[in-house]
Amino acid sequence: MTTTQTDLGRERLIAQLRELIRALDSRVPQLERDGERQIADEAAALKRKAAERLAELEVLTTEN
Repeated sequence: MTTTQTDLGRERLIAQLRELIRALDSRVPQLERDGERQIADEAAALKRKAAERLAELEVLTTEN
C-alpha cells in the first residue's frame, strides 16, 4: 500500500490534534483571575471539537 499526500496530511493533522488536546489537558485554570472562567470554558469547547475531529480522522484512517 502506498502512502498518498492525503494520507500524510491526515496523519499530520491527527498528530497536531493530539498535541492540541495534550496542551489543553495540561493547562490548569487559575479561576481567581478575571476572565479565567471564560478561557477555561472556551478551552473545554475547543478540546471537545478537536476530539470529535480526531475521532472522525481516525475512522477514515482505519477504513483505508
